[in-house]
Amino acid sequence: MIAPIEKEIVTLLAHGDKKAITLLYDNYADSLYGVIQKIITDEEVAQDVLQETFVKIWRYAKKYDSSKAKLFTWLYRIAYNTAIDKVRSLKNKTEKEVQIDTSSVYKITTNSLNQDVLDIQKHLGSLDEKYQIVINALFFEGMTQQEASEELDIPLGTIKSRLKIGLRELKKIYNP
Repeated sequence: MIAPIEKEIVTLLAHGDKKAITLLYDNYADSLYGVIQKIITDEEVAQDVLQETFVKIWRYAKKYDSSKAKLFTWLYRIAYNTAIDKVRSLKNKTEKEVQIDTSSVYKITTNSLNQDVLDIQKHLGSLDEKYQIVINALFFEGMTQQEASEELDIPLGTIKSRLKIGLRELKKIYNP
């Protein structure tokens, strides 16, 4: 049997009545926060996820179907999925951040630069033109392989093959 408060919340959600959010928060926030904290231990992040959860609940309120799931089950899934999404998002963010203390970018000295390879454009001229064009586009014009493919009207697989062969030929010049 559905509790009267749950029935009232479902009715208010279906009609887009903002009172539903207050009732949802008063009756379910603690439980949903507990679900979120099982996934996210950082209190501030967990509170943000709880807020995001309620925003999603409001956004998807008209999609709730009581014949498919109980109200708490529906709320639980939204909270759980929002927390998982946040964990993935934070993981991706930290993986993509540059770690300055472990980076060697700022530690390069002119002594560590191989003076022999600074003349790469001169040696590039010794390659077949089809390899020159691809290497020039990718390294000196800063294009991605996809951009070079579109710009040069060459299939992406051919771009990759020519890059690999061209680099192999340059390696023969620099490292005989």
